[in-house]
Amino acid sequence: MNTTPHFNEAYWNQRYEQKQTGWDIGYASTPLIQFAESIREKNFKILIPGCGNAYEGGRLYEWGFQDITLLDIAPALTKVLEERFANLPIRVLTGDFFEHQGQYDLILEQTFFCALDPALRSAYIQKMHELLRPGGMHVGVLFNRDFEGGPPFGGSENEYRNLLEPYFEISKMEQCYNSIPPRAGTELFFIAIRKA
Repeated sequence: MNTTPHFNEAYWNQRYEQKQTGWDIGYASTPLIQFAESIREKNFKILIPGCGNAYEGGRLYEWGFQDITLLDIAPALTKVLEERFANLPIRVLTGDFFEHQGQYDLILEQTFFCALDPALRSAYIQKMHELLRPGGMHVGVLFNRDFEGGPPFGGSENEYRNLLEPYFEISKMEQCYNSIPPRAGTELFFIAIRKA
């Protein structure tokens, strides 16, 4: 599925090797963590695709989640994550999201969708549907703005709803009230529940 220059191992690996990671806020995403805090069921099987430095993975473990999978395409990054989480029951996988196999209760993402070339958006939604069990949740943050070039690639609430609705019940999609200050007013938080 690596058909575009922005979604391949070499591109993202180079970004990490050269420390060109302007998207990295240095700590767990507040919207994702506040959502995760509300989950009482600690047996959830969780995937974080395009996980980046995966600060959320460590926080989820601290709160008692025991089945966490981190996925990223850049080996330079996943090698670091394997060392960081070596003594924890957190799986770190190197690979293409579109080729990943599994079944999850919850998939968390921080603008991973917006890092992909827009030509892959329909395939991305279908893959999310495939990876979630019926009733499973796809939860995350998406940019609600346009960008020159990319990645990241922007979008709008209407576009996201049109893509998600054939496969998911959208229980929430609203302006993110707890974005980091530089992104305030430009992000949407969503919860989408997989249709059978």
